[in-house]
Amino acid sequence: MKAPSYLSFLLATVLFFPVAGNTSTITTPGIVAKTTAAALSCMRWMPIGMCFWLRCSWSGCRVRTSIKIGHYNPDLVVSSYNELGGNPWVEIRATLGLAQKSAATGLLGTLLPLPIDSAGNRTEGSGNKRDHKNLVFREADAIGHPLSSLSGIVAGVGLLCQSQTTSFFPYFQSGLDALSWRQEVPEIFYPASLLPGLREIGTWPLQTWGGVYPRTGWTTQAEEPKAAAINAQRSGDIVTRTGQPHVYIPIIGSSGSGQRVWPPGPLVEKDRSTGTWQMLVPNTETSCNVFGTNDLASLTGWGGGRVDSAGDYAWNLWRPYQCCRRRGQWFLFDIDWFSYPP
Repeated sequence: MKAPSYLSFLLATVLFFPVAGNTSTITTPGIVAKTTAAALSCMRWMPIGMCFWLRCSWSGCRVRTSIKIGHYNPDLVVSSYNELGGNPWVEIRATLGLAQKSAATGLLGTLLPLPIDSAGNRTEGSGNKRDHKNLVFREADAIGHPLSSLSGIVAGVGLLCQSQTTSFFPYFQSGLDALSWRQEVPEIFYPASLLPGLREIGTWPLQTWGGVYPRTGWTTQAEEPKAAAINAQRSGDIVTRTGQPHVYIPIIGSSGSGQRVWPPGPLVEKDRSTGTWQMLVPNTETSCNVFGTNDLASLTGWGGGRVDSAGDYAWNLWRPYQCCRRRGQWFLFDIDWFSYPP
């Protein structure tokens, strides 16, 4: 489905179908407003070099130049929540939530032994009070940011790089990825799933939130905000790579209309040069950071003040781009003044 027709369908559905209320929700205008408020901190826009182009016409050929810029784009809204189809983003829940729930509770629901219709906050353990029941299951979605497509419109001016993502497009929905997200197949067989210390969100073994692998909805984490953050990191890890054993659409955009774009690579935990996170729900943050903060010396911990009563969480994923405006038919080379991301 092309982006314009998909967007029209989305808006029409929101207008004509009622939305059930959740304790913590966010709307598209709210996402846009909160993203704009964090732009100065998270975007990190700067001129970083020069591009050289060869332009030819009937009168001959000449070399032209354009400024190379670097900045972070808000590519995705990544949500982690309890109930299947209950994305805290109101418009996405109204349009895609029911379809996701129907698909998961249909054929896949009859094949999988785990209950699918109400998976949120399910814990594992015996009745023994000495058990540490902190194995929690959560859903997750990675949806194209509302401002992603706008970057393509503004890109022609040469001051912004076109995003690889399309607004409102569902790149990952855990309900449609039931086998891998719920049953850990084949995620459980990766070396990083079997060996402690590989792909940790934090510093293992002294301080870690949890592992990126296995990239499923199950997390062993006593603090709910951290468990949600692990799910978000896993979702971002999947969609920024190709050929993963999941049901998803990888983020592989065009080179940019009227631009030469150097897009970001795969998301890597604790690496700001691959992407940073801005919390939208339950708290609005105007800065971007990576997950895995060392909070051992904090009285409340990273999750203090970030707990949502409904278990709904959402973040913007900002990813770094480099680009320059097209000034000729052929790109010759580029010169970098600064390393980007800095």
